[in-house]
Amino acid sequence: MTELGEEMHALVQRLYPLCRSITGDGVRATLDIVGEYVPLQVHEVPTGTQVLDWTVPQEWNIRDAYIADTTGSRVVDFAASSLHVLGYSVPVSATMPLAELRAHLHTLPDHPAWVPYRTSYYQPEWGFCLAQETLDALPDGEYEVRIDSTLADGHLTYAEHVVPGQVPDEVIVSCHVCHPSLANDNLAGIAVATFLARALAERTPYYTYRFIYAPGTIGAITWLARNAEHIDRVKHGLVLACAGDPGRLTYKQSRRGDAEIDRVMRHVLTTTERPHHVAEFTPYGYDERQYCSPGFDLGVGSLSRTPYAGYPEYHTSADNPDFVSPEAMADTLAVCREAFAVLDRNRRYLNLSPYGEPQLGRRGLYDALGGRSDTKQAQMAMLWVLNLSDGEHSLLDVAERSALPFDTVAAAADALYGAGLIKA
Repeated sequence: MTELGEEMHALVQRLYPLCRSITGDGVRATLDIVGEYVPLQVHEVPTGTQVLDWTVPQEWNIRDAYIADTTGSRVVDFAASSLHVLGYSVPVSATMPLAELRAHLHTLPDHPAWVPYRTSYYQPEWGFCLAQETLDALPDGEYEVRIDSTLADGHLTYAEHVVPGQVPDEVIVSCHVCHPSLANDNLAGIAVATFLARALAERTPYYTYRFIYAPGTIGAITWLARNAEHIDRVKHGLVLACAGDPGRLTYKQSRRGDAEIDRVMRHVLTTTERPHHVAEFTPYGYDERQYCSPGFDLGVGSLSRTPYAGYPEYHTSADNPDFVSPEAMADTLAVCREAFAVLDRNRRYLNLSPYGEPQLGRRGLYDALGGRSDTKQAQMAMLWVLNLSDGEHSLLDVAERSALPFDTVAAAADALYGAGLIKA
C-alpha cells in the first residue's frame, strides 16, 4: 500500500496547480489527467440546461490575473496560485487606490501567512485572495487591477468511469472536481477514487461500480437530473472527500442511517480497530446531501478523514500537497477496498436442510477445515450461517450476531453453498 500511496500523492501533486471551478477548462484538464489512469466517459451539458431546480450556469475561464504596483511589480499574481482570484470573478481592468481596492480583497487575519479560497458562483463579482501579511505590507497608492477572465455560454463538464460487475445493480462513488489548488479538499478524494477504480477492475466485482467525477453541488444535481429515470439501479454509494489528511477516519451516515453501506462501513471501521468516528447525517456537507435528498433518498454515505471545515487548513493555501500524506491516502483506499469487499459478498441465503442440523462431516466440510488455526471459529461460522440462512438475514447480520469476522462467515457460506446446503 505504501507504493500506491506514493502514486496517489504524485497524482495530487500533478493536479494541484490547475485552476478548477464548477465549469471550464480547468475541469477538463483535470479529467484529461485522470483519464490517463482510468478511461472516462466525459459529458458536456450546455449552459441554460434545466437540472432539477437549478440551471447550468455560464462557463468560466481565466487566463491571467494580478494586482500590480506603480512600478509594474505584481504584488498578487494568479500565476503563483489559482487561489489568488475569487472563483468566477468577472473580468476587470482598472487602476484604483488601495482604499477602493480593499473592498475586493479577502484575507485570513487569524492566519496571516495563508491565502483563503473564496468563490462567487452565482452573483457577478470580482476579487482577489491574498495573505494578510501581504496586504499589511502594501503602501497606500494606485494599483493596476487586471482579471483576464470570461463568462460565456458553454458547458458544465463531468465524467464517469464504470467497472462492470456480475449484476447491473450499481454502487456509485462520487468526488468533486471543482476546487482549485486544494490538496485534501478534494484532490486526495479524486486520487483515492481513481486508484479504487483501478483496484476493483483487477477482479470482477459483484456490483457494477460507477465513479462520478463532477463539480460540487451543481455537478451532482446535473448527474441526478440526467439519470433520474434509472436511479433505481443505484443500491449503494459513497462520497469521497478530504481523504489524505492526518486525522482519524470519519464516516457520515446516509439519510436513512440504516442503509447497507452504513452498516458495512461501521462494521469495517470497528472490526479493523482503526481510529474513527461515525457521524449522523446532516443536510450540509458534500454531495451526499444531493444523493440523499428526500426525493431520491439513496443509500449514500460519505467517507473522509477530518471532515469539511474541521481543520484550520480547510479552504486555504495551507491545504497543499505537504498537508496530505501517502500513508493517509493509502489507509483511506484500504478502508474503501475492505468495505466494498464486504458489500460485494453480503448475501442472503436459504438453508436447504432446515430441519435439524445437517451432517457436515459426511459432506467433507469438517475435513476441509483440518489444519486451520481458526478451525473452531470456522465450524461455528458454518453453524451460524446454517441457522440464520432463512432468506431474511444477510451474512453481515450473521457476522454481527455471532461476533465472528465477516471473512470467516463468508468463507463458511461459500463452503456450504458448494456442498449444496444453502442457496442464494
